[in-house]
Amino acid sequence: MRLLIQRVAEASVTIEGHIHSQIGKGLLVLVGIEEADSQEDIDWLVGKLLRLRIFDDEAGVMNLDVQQVEGEIMVVSQFTLHASTKKGNRPSYFRAAPEAISRPMYERFVQAVAEASGKKVATGEFGADMKVALVNDGPVTIWIDSRNRE
Repeated sequence: MRLLIQRVAEASVTIEGHIHSQIGKGLLVLVGIEEADSQEDIDWLVGKLLRLRIFDDEAGVMNLDVQQVEGEIMVVSQFTLHASTKKGNRPSYFRAAPEAISRPMYERFVQAVAEASGKKVATGEFGADMKVALVNDGPVTIWIDSRNRE
């Protein structure tokens, strides 16, 4: 499972011309799921996500997590995080899990974030053609892969 985390001043998801969800200061989290991902991956990533200290403290040092700054969280599924560009110029997505696996995993991830944070989590719509708008604050963008726990 892969997360692309962006610290944002604001973010929104628009579907068919209508705003589906939006957040203010917080985290926009793009999630890519592989077939081999499990509840263990979800648990590990939720812990990392909620404890990631990428917000400034009073001294201007990135030392606070999203909960400490009372930030919001938006989670959007994105199978293209598993793009393979090894051969040619057209990406292959063979590592991305099919919908029968990825949709329930995505839903469990969103639920786990909500339960662990005690807050409602804004989302996209799984499989929809979404327009994601954001103002990256910093910019701060972090990549975390549960298969490569650095």
